Amino acid sequence: MLKSLLAILLLSLPLTLTAQTAKPAPAAAPAPPPQVVLTTSQGEITLELYPDKSPKSVANFLQYVRDGFYDGTLLHRAIPGYLVQGGLYTRDLQPKRTRSAIASEADNGLSNLRGTVAVARGADPNSGTAQFFFNLVDNRRLDFAGNQSGLTWGYTVFGKVIKGMDVVDKIAALPTRALGPFAGDVPNPLVLIESARVIGEQAPASAASAASPASAASSATPASATKSGKKASRKVAKPAGKG
Repeated sequence: MLKSLLAILLLSLPLTLTAQTAKPAPAAAPAPPPQVVLTTSQGEITLELYPDKSPKSVANFLQYVRDGFYDGTLLHRAIPGYLVQGGLYTRDLQPKRTRSAIASEADNGLSNLRGTVAVARGADPNSGTAQFFFNLVDNRRLDFAGNQSGLTWGYTVFGKVIKGMDVVDKIAALPTRALGPFAGDVPNPLVLIESARVIGEQAPASAASAASPASAASSATPASATKSGKKASRKVAKPAGKG
């Protein structure tokens, strides 16, 4: 009996030692955040996106990029000390047809600091479509402050410029003029987004979205600055947080 028990213990000992020395499998490395290169007529701008903080906004932006929507559109609005905006209008200043608007994610804890990229929208917090803007300075008054109204909702930050902020600053320093439907703030010369590509992905075969007119999307803008000319735009560029 004693010999049988001893034999069982000896047989189980290697299994026990193996279990103790086995190392857990290494955890899979998290996927790097997506990056997008905007090739403009003034130079390249590289963005890093925040899918963990702004999943709907990032998915929406990436879909427009993959569809080739931004190719041939303008950065149509530049206000020094405030922002540079684009993503909707063709070089003829005609708005393109967009997909449905997305829900605001402005309450994600991210701030509209210099170099960040945010979703442009109209008075309705949930009216963002294709337009986006670069913050030239720390625009904290564009941050989420509460869900009481469109005035307090702020603007959703969904990425940041990691390369080419000098290009954004160069665009902001261009002279501006009134042109097409805009009473002011259109860079002169026009700044074209020649292409938008997700780094590591194959470029789309063709732009799926043609330059079809869109009526509802043209009002998307921080501070509703398209309602008046450059003078009015610069006035609301001061900390006002209007949407």
